[in-house]
Amino acid sequence: MTKGKPFPKDIIEHWPEVFGDIKLNVVPLRYLDAIVISFKDGKIWEIKTSKKDKGLSWEEFEENVREMITTYEDNIDSVDFKLNTGKVKKDIEKGTQQFLKKKKL
Repeated sequence: MTKGKPFPKDIIEHWPEVFGDIKLNVVPLRYLDAIVISFKDGKIWEIKTSKKDKGLSWEEFEENVREMITTYEDNIDSVDFKLNTGKVKKDIEKGTQQFLKKKKL
């Protein structure tokens, strides 16, 4: 059994039959919609991953975000992640359909 954290309630409400039982350890970047950084002075930055520079690889994007967080770390109150639950749901449904086609139940 995994020791990960459960999804936030607002995500579970999107598709409770699936997201309610998932423990979160790692999220692939392709499922991130945005990274929300809250600063101690009340400022909030939302970095939309869909707006990622098309010339950057995911590794470069991740490195840029890591570098920014390290630079402002003393001023950051929290870092949250918004998931693209629609994409997660679509990919799970697609994978399930493919699995069921291969397995004759």
